[in-house]
Amino acid sequence: MSFRTEKDSMGEVRVPAAALYGAQTQRAVENFPVSGLTFPRSFIHALGLIKAAAASVNRDLGLLPADLAEAIEVSSSAVSQGLHDAQFPLDIFQTGSGTSTNMNANEVIATLSSKSLGKPVHPNDHVNMSQSSNDVIPTAIHVSAYCEAVNALVPALKQLKSTLEKKAGSLDKVVKTGRTHLMDAMPVRVSQEMSGWIAQVAHGIERIEAAYPRLAQLALGGTAVGTGVNAHPEFGQRVARELARRTQIPFVTSPNYFESISSQDAAVELSGQLKTAAVGLMKIANDLRWMNSGPHAGLGEIALPPLQPGSSIMPGKVNPVIPESVMMVCAQVIGNDVTITVAAQAGNFQLNVMLPVIASNLLQSIHILASAGRLLADKAVAGFTVNEARMRDLLDRNPVLVTALNPLTGYELGAKIAKEAYASGRKLKDVAAEMTKLTPEQLNRALDPRTLTEGGIQQ
Repeated sequence: MSFRTEKDSMGEVRVPAAALYGAQTQRAVENFPVSGLTFPRSFIHALGLIKAAAASVNRDLGLLPADLAEAIEVSSSAVSQGLHDAQFPLDIFQTGSGTSTNMNANEVIATLSSKSLGKPVHPNDHVNMSQSSNDVIPTAIHVSAYCEAVNALVPALKQLKSTLEKKAGSLDKVVKTGRTHLMDAMPVRVSQEMSGWIAQVAHGIERIEAAYPRLAQLALGGTAVGTGVNAHPEFGQRVARELARRTQIPFVTSPNYFESISSQDAAVELSGQLKTAAVGLMKIANDLRWMNSGPHAGLGEIALPPLQPGSSIMPGKVNPVIPESVMMVCAQVIGNDVTITVAAQAGNFQLNVMLPVIASNLLQSIHILASAGRLLADKAVAGFTVNEARMRDLLDRNPVLVTALNPLTGYELGAKIAKEAYASGRKLKDVAAEMTKLTPEQLNRALDPRTLTEGGIQQ
């Protein structure tokens, strides 16, 4: 590899000759060989948007010459569009403010702008004008998370909700054994069981969207410590409006820059809602696994689509791979929330110093949760089939149906009937006919599984 020599305030640095970045990025490359984890595409997209909007506003405020502003806008847009992602090599475990990545963006954009303009564009004086890493990175967290939630996560969850609703509607006449404590309970319709899943997903969407107003508040304009030093008084408000125009998302300037720079409460709030949504998906995925278990020694109520061989040693085995994948996603999201919570506590005085790890974990949670929602909808819910014969057989032998006889026989006699049915392996209805004076018509009416799913007192 060939190198060139770059200079910054600390002296000379050797930088790869083909790199668009400069000395400060190269120092960070050398200082933080930690994980190999870099900022996701969505974060670089947001950084590019912010730099483009800032250049536009600085031009309009008369602070940046029009030709420089135009060149910076074009270069920033190229970064936002993903044309130079290879030029962002920095590890997320870097300086806690994310200064290294902010300077990475400034240097790349300055190099691109200098080439297009034919004269020097400075990464600090021009690209970073009116900005600090301390307000740029928190702003990029909010912008990237909001964009990903609106454009990827919520649509995926809505798709899952719609798929669940369609499937539930097709299964409204199918009655199955309900279960509490994993033990047989009173019957429910499959559609009723699925309605609980639908409500969980719907509430997950509502909770995520409820976090939007705080996520829309941007730190940009507060600069280094929240006072707005070196920025025009209108800069933050104007950039927020420009970002809103470019993204069609209602971004606004923060009502308190000191909060927005020193804390990450909005990220914690959103992460908590993501965790709640993950808990809901975990429940749904687990129910599907249990219902699919078998095919002979388990519940065997449904059959998930067979997607791949399930064993390297047991021929013919097929596993519930999609629910398992979703469950691992949910576990990761829950773990990410813990990391975000701990990192957000590192707001010391005027700055949080764990911003990169908050950004990385929050955006990963949004991304994988969106993917999990689509997978669950398309490859599990949409295609599972119901074994109605198995469900009817389990219902017929369910001694807990005796609950419906309580108004007619009383609890004590009902318990005796249930125990005898369980011990003898006979159908509850046959045992009840022997141990009570109820007529066949009364028993048929009282123990009809479909009727029992509609509530009320059996007569």
